[in-house]
Amino acid sequence: MHHFLQLSPEVQAARTAGKPIVALESTIISHGMPYPQNVETARAVEGVIRDAGAVPATIAVMDGRICVGLDDAQLELLGQAKDALKISRRDLAYAIAQGKLGATTVAATMICAHLAGIEVFVTGGIGGVHRGADKSFDISADLLELAQTSVAVVCAGVKSILDIGLTLEYLETHGVPVASIGQQAFPAFFTRDSGFAADFRLDTPTEQARFIRTKWQLGLAGGVVVANPVPLDAALQNHEIDGIIDQALGDAASQGVTGKAVTPFLLARIKDLTAGRSLATNIALVKNNALAGARLAIALHALPRD
Repeated sequence: MHHFLQLSPEVQAARTAGKPIVALESTIISHGMPYPQNVETARAVEGVIRDAGAVPATIAVMDGRICVGLDDAQLELLGQAKDALKISRRDLAYAIAQGKLGATTVAATMICAHLAGIEVFVTGGIGGVHRGADKSFDISADLLELAQTSVAVVCAGVKSILDIGLTLEYLETHGVPVASIGQQAFPAFFTRDSGFAADFRLDTPTEQARFIRTKWQLGLAGGVVVANPVPLDAALQNHEIDGIIDQALGDAASQGVTGKAVTPFLLARIKDLTAGRSLATNIALVKNNALAGARLAIALHALPRD
């Protein structure tokens, strides 16, 4: 165990008992949703994982340690803090060394999960290539992390605010496989079909686990994107959300929003423009991903690592 890791009693007990563990990010709490829905959703997602037979491990940086598994007080702290850092690979050492409070992005959560020996991580949607990246060079560190860190990431695809085609091209270039559950189409967070296809369709946890384990046993390091489309009854329609995203992007540009602030700004603006429906969709898809992630963790845990 890495000396910067601090496992919660629940996660430590799961490790001792040999139970499957599912990592969860914390930026969805501090930067992705408003309070109190952020904390309520975090608790509900953990409950979904427990009910499915796995153990949740929400990850954050607190008091110079990587906390793997948070209690209620720590979730509340993250949910209400105004100064929590948004931590990616670049920021992780700084936050630990300075004793800062920080929420982990997809990239940082993958790093921390890998340090803790956790193979499955659940999130809402991964980052990617931003629209206009040919000029801004704004490409999420999530993609490079997927290329090098061996953790399976269950998500609802790439956030709709991004350039999905270029994101998939980047993943292909770096050898990151993209598998979709229940359909060949690659989902786009708020919607079920991005207009692009996933590399593979793997519907069952057993199929997913065998593929992932085989990849790693072949010595092919790096992550796997397991794309789980938002439930049909919670999905937004492409024609509606596309126009709203365009408006939100225009607002971000006119207000000079850049860097790490872009995604939280856009999600909040989309929430306003959809009268809260996008937040309901976000919550539904994260819970749906949690169930898929728990099932995958159980199936993967049953297979030998070597």
